[in-house]
Amino acid sequence: MRSMLFVPGDRPERFPKAIASGADALILDLEDAVAPERREYARGCIREFLVATERRAPCWVRVNPVDSGNALADLAAVMPGRPAGIVLPKTRSVLDLQRADHWLEACEAVNGIEAGATALMPLVTETAASVLRMAEYLSLPARVSALTWGAEDLAADLGALGNRNADGDFESPYVLARTLCLYAAAGAGVMPIDTVDTEIRDTAAVGRRARESRRQGFVGKLAIHPAQIAAIHEAFTPSSEETAWAERVLAAFAAQPGVGVLSLDGRMLDRPHLRQAERVLAARRAAGV
Repeated sequence: MRSMLFVPGDRPERFPKAIASGADALILDLEDAVAPERREYARGCIREFLVATERRAPCWVRVNPVDSGNALADLAAVMPGRPAGIVLPKTRSVLDLQRADHWLEACEAVNGIEAGATALMPLVTETAASVLRMAEYLSLPARVSALTWGAEDLAADLGALGNRNADGDFESPYVLARTLCLYAAAGAGVMPIDTVDTEIRDTAAVGRRARESRRQGFVGKLAIHPAQIAAIHEAFTPSSEETAWAERVLAAFAAQPGVGVLSLDGRMLDRPHLRQAERVLAARRAAGV
C-alpha cells in the first residue's frame, strides 16, 4: 500500500473518481470528514458502495474512535460490505485495539466473514497519552497490519497553534510522534504508513516528503486528494537503478553462500545490506513493476 486515499463517506459522487485515481487503497471516511448529522447517511453510502461495487483496489473504512459511542454502530453498518480493513482513529492505548478486535470478530461472525480477515490500522499518535504509551504497541492483535499517525488532533490535544514550520515541515513534537510510530511498527513487524500532506497543488512537495518517508523506513503514505497519488507512487516505487543494485547485491551473496561480509564495487556489504536489497525488490514487485 504505497498510497491510501481518504474519501468522505457522505460524498458518494467522489467514490468513482477515487477509484480512478489509481490509489493502492481507498479509505472511506466516517470520522472527521463527515458531520455528525450526516453520519447515518454516510454509513448507508459506504455500505451500498461496498456491497455493489467490483473493487479495483482494497477499500478500508475509517470509523469513529472506540470511546466516541459511534464506532460499534459504524462497524455494524459497514461490515456487511466486507471492507478490506478498518482504520481506527484516536487510539488511546492497545486496549482500544483489543476492544475493536473483539467487535470486529463479532461482526465477522454475524456476516459470515472468516475470523480475522478484516485488517485493522490504528492512528496511534492523535493523543499525547497514546504517544507516551507507544511501547505498548509492540504487542498487537493479529489483525493489525499497519500503524499510521496523525498530527492535527495531536496539535489540538497539546494546545498548539500549529504543527508545521514556515517551510511546511513538521515541528519537533510531531517529528517525535512520527518517529515513535515508525519504531513501533518496525518492532511489531507491521507496515509503517506515513501521514497526509495538506498540499494538493504542490505535488513536488508531496513527492519530496514521500521520498524522505521511504528513505526513513515508511512503506506508504496517506493521501487526501487524487492529485497526490502519482507523486506518492513514484516516491515509493524503487527506481531501475535501485533495482539493478539490489539484484547485484543478491547475486553477490548467492555466489558466496555462508559468507557474512563481502565486497562489491569497493563497498563492504553485510547482512543488513542483503535485507535492504530484498526489501527493494519486494517493493518493486508489490508495485507491479
